[in-house]
Amino acid sequence: MTGIQFIERDGRAEFAVVPLIEDLDDEALFDQAKAADDGFHVPAVVLDAELAGAHPIRAWREYRNLTQDALSEASGISKPYLSQIESGKRNGTFKKLSAIAKALSVPVDILAQQ
Repeated sequence: MTGIQFIERDGRAEFAVVPLIEDLDDEALFDQAKAADDGFHVPAVVLDAELAGAHPIRAWREYRNLTQDALSEASGISKPYLSQIESGKRNGTFKKLSAIAKALSVPVDILAQQ
């Protein structure tokens, strides 16, 4: 509802229902979010794994049912280097993270740990 609704009794306006501004704000925020949707969504299982402490690369790798060997081969990165990134021992360069992101079919910024 975006406007005031009048409720009549015996042909006369007896009540007015005024929408809460909060409801209108929620609707506007939803419309903005929907318009900005690029179609990429993070599955709940990936989010759950990250919230449990898994590195984003590991969470996505496991979601895609890939082994470290398969991901290292697909991204052109050595398995030890990939393992060090997943374990947090190394951050990985932008070039390496980009290669991993491409192999996982995700945006690179999804894989960078804060």
